[in-house]
Amino acid sequence: MNYDLATVKALTAALQDARARTLALVEDLDEQQLLGPRLPTTNPLCWEIAHAAYFHELWVLRHLGRRTEILPDSDELFDSISIQHDLRWDLPLPDMINILKYMEDVLSAELVQLNQIELADSEKYFYLLALFHEDMHGEALTYTRQTLAYPAPGFLQGKAPSGHAESPANEDIEIAGGVFMLGAKRDGEFIFDNEKWAHKVTLAPFRIARYAVSNQDYAEFVEAGGYLTEKYWCQQGWRWRCEQGLEHPVYWNRDSDQTWYARQFDQWRPLDLSHPVIHISWHEASAFCKWAGRRLPTEAEWEFAAACDPGNRTDDGPRKTPFPWGKHIAENCANLDSTAPGTVAVDACPNGDSASGCRQMLGNVWEWTDSTFLPYPGFSPDWYREYSRPLFGQTKVLRGGAWATRGRMLRNTWRNYYGADRNDVFAGFRTCAD
Repeated sequence: MNYDLATVKALTAALQDARARTLALVEDLDEQQLLGPRLPTTNPLCWEIAHAAYFHELWVLRHLGRRTEILPDSDELFDSISIQHDLRWDLPLPDMINILKYMEDVLSAELVQLNQIELADSEKYFYLLALFHEDMHGEALTYTRQTLAYPAPGFLQGKAPSGHAESPANEDIEIAGGVFMLGAKRDGEFIFDNEKWAHKVTLAPFRIARYAVSNQDYAEFVEAGGYLTEKYWCQQGWRWRCEQGLEHPVYWNRDSDQTWYARQFDQWRPLDLSHPVIHISWHEASAFCKWAGRRLPTEAEWEFAAACDPGNRTDDGPRKTPFPWGKHIAENCANLDSTAPGTVAVDACPNGDSASGCRQMLGNVWEWTDSTFLPYPGFSPDWYREYSRPLFGQTKVLRGGAWATRGRMLRNTWRNYYGADRNDVFAGFRTCAD
C-alpha cells in the first residue's frame, strides 16, 4: 500500500499495475464467459476491459493530448454514457485479440505522452482520473466474477482462507460530536467532484460500533426470522425482498445440519463467523438495524469517526487525517488491494484504528450509511460531468472501501454510491446506537 503518485516513474508503474490487474481478471475466461449473461448489474467482461482502456484514450490522449482516436468508431463501441446498458451485449465488438491490441496501443501511447509533458497538476489530474476509473472497473470485474460464480482469478487462488471462528464482542465508542469539516479541502490533491468542498457540519453526540457487523451477528438476525418479518423492513425494501425471494443473504446457504455456508466465487465454504457480513444491500442493512434496535450512521458521522482526532483541535474543529490511522498510507493497516482472497476478521488490522478507536474504517467491506447521495453545498461537476450528478438523490452513500478496492485511490472523504437494492457489490455495514 505504498503509493506515491507524484512522479512520472510512480505514475507509470501505477498505470501498468492497473492494466496488469485488469488483464489478470479476465485472462483465464473463455469466449462465452467473457460475454456473460445479460444482467442489469454486470457488463460483458470483454466490453468492460475495452471500456476501461477507452476512458484512458478519451481523457488522456484525446482530451489532454489532442490526439485523434486510435480505433475507429470507439465512441460507438465503448462509451458508457451514450451506449445503453442492455445494448452492450449486441455491439459489433472486435475479437479479443484486437481488444487486447487496442488496450496495449492506448497504454503505450499514454506512457509515451507522459514522458513528453510537464507533469503539472492540471495534466496529472487526467492521468489519475483514468487510473482510478480503471481501478474501479477492476473491482467491478472482481464482483462480476462473484456474481457469475466464475472461479477466483488466478492471483487469488492458492491463498488460504482464514479459519472458522467466533466473532469478537462488539462495543460502542462514544463520540462527542460538535462542529467539523465534512468533505475534502482545497489542498491540491486529486479528488472527485462529489467530495467538494469541505464545509462545516454540526453533529450531536453519538455512539458507533468499533467493528463492522459480523457474519455471526447477521446470522442471528436471519435465524430470528428477520427476512420473513415485514415490520423490520421499509416498504420499498420489503417489496424488493419479496421480489428476490430472499430468506438470507444472496450467497448464503444452510445444509441439513443447519451449518451456514457462503459462496465465494465458485466455492462453497463454511461461513467465517468472525468476518464482516458482505454482499448486503442497504435494504438488508436497514432491516437488521431495525431488528437490533440500532441504526446506520450518517455519512457525516462515519467520516467524523474515521477522520477526526477529538483531542487535536483546530479553528475548524477536530483535526482530520486523510486515513483513519494518520497522514500516510501504511502497511498492515487495512485489508485492501486483494492481498487477501476475501474478507478478514472484523478485529483484524489493529494498526489501522482511527483516533476514535474504530477499526477497519478503510478496507474489508464497503459500509452503507443512512445518507442519500446528494451534492455538497456549492457542488460543481468536474470534467467527467456524468460521474456524480446523474446519481444524486437516487443512491445511498457507502464509505471506506473493500478487500478488492485499490488503496491508492482511497481516503476518508471518498464517497461511493449504489442503489439501495444492490447486494452484488462488496458491501457490509456498521451500526450506531439508536
